[in-house]
Amino acid sequence: MTELKNDSYLRALLKQPVDYTPVWMMRQAGRYLPEYREVRSQAGDFMSLCRNPELACEVTLQPLRRFPLDAAILFSDILTIPDAMGLGLYFSAGEGPRFERPIESAKQVEQLPIPDPEGELGYVMDAVRTIRRELKGEVPLIGFSGSPWTLATYMVEGGTTKSFSKIKAMAFSQPQVMHQLLDKLADSVTSYLNAQVAAGAQSLMIFDTWGGVLSERDYLEFSLRYMQKIVSGLTREADGRRVPVTLFTKNGGQWLEHIAATGCDALGLDWTTNLDDARRRVGDKVALQGNMDPSMLYAPISRIEQEVDALLARYGEGSGHVFNLGHGIHPDVNPEHAGAFIESVHSLSKKYHK
Repeated sequence: MTELKNDSYLRALLKQPVDYTPVWMMRQAGRYLPEYREVRSQAGDFMSLCRNPELACEVTLQPLRRFPLDAAILFSDILTIPDAMGLGLYFSAGEGPRFERPIESAKQVEQLPIPDPEGELGYVMDAVRTIRRELKGEVPLIGFSGSPWTLATYMVEGGTTKSFSKIKAMAFSQPQVMHQLLDKLADSVTSYLNAQVAAGAQSLMIFDTWGGVLSERDYLEFSLRYMQKIVSGLTREADGRRVPVTLFTKNGGQWLEHIAATGCDALGLDWTTNLDDARRRVGDKVALQGNMDPSMLYAPISRIEQEVDALLARYGEGSGHVFNLGHGIHPDVNPEHAGAFIESVHSLSKKYHK
């Protein structure tokens, strides 16, 4: 494999010395870029874009042509696994993802297959291989998956939800069925992520978008337990290097100590958690990723630079910090503001890495 020209992102995740704080953005390949919208139009629809390795590669690389980002992230969707399980994923205008056959019974859970990463999900692995080849060692490639709890939420609710009534009803009234579903999903995510590493991913991230809707007791039982199972089953070395694993629970800042104890390498933080407090709480156990409010990118560039400076100061000196937004970049953000954000992280962070 080609030698990495810029490994600052991987080094920071492993708390190794870096010259500056590396930065990437969640959803950095996406609708805020006009060139992305053009390719998506060419593909026809979102899932057609995901299932075309060449086009998925193109949109993965687009933000790197614009900005000096320190990592690329696979362009895909967190719902590829439930789709491969046969639930009939589709996207409705204004409604987001939906499933034709949501999970409503124990029998459906029993019949769910564990997808073959090189079979039903082979298009994702083809995309990883294509992207890794086309990156030519410029920056590392991040592979990812949704967490079991987050995937189960979409599968049981049938799509997006504000109440989480169906998934919580199953968890509280049929916990054995819920655990069977989560266990299958954990096995599926583990094989899916390991296949991404085998195909060329150099770092892994698990997005637990909906873990924060649970109480602490239920988060530990229904969400973190299964992320810990995944972490323990992941390939942690490839190409002679450590493959770092980052766990991100949105609205999960109150559970950082529990998440850090899973054996992951880094914690993703949303903007509701203070970086200095997070660093104090987890010590040197894990690196931290985050955590500027994505809406700050609507502000004037001078205000964005002030916010970057303030967050860097909150983390303080030393390695172990990957700068990012606290969630995905909004589709109507001016790309020039994203560029200013990235440049300011690089320039303003050097004083913290002497």
